[in-house]
Amino acid sequence: MEELKEFRMSLKLTLQEFAESIDVSKSLYEKVENGARKPSREFTTKLKQKYPEFDVNIFFSKQ
Repeated sequence: MEELKEFRMSLKLTLQEFAESIDVSKSLYEKVENGARKPSREFTTKLKQKYPEFDVNIFFSKQ
């Protein structure tokens, strides 16, 4: 999920810092960012609550 990685990097946050900021494990966040796992509803909710400027719809529009 390149858009998610670019967003995190624009905030100058490490994987660990970003994961902590949305209250998920680093392992889970890394899997979502790398495309190994699709984000859960809980993940997208936490992400949207913390970073409303990030468009979570990209998770649903990509194949």
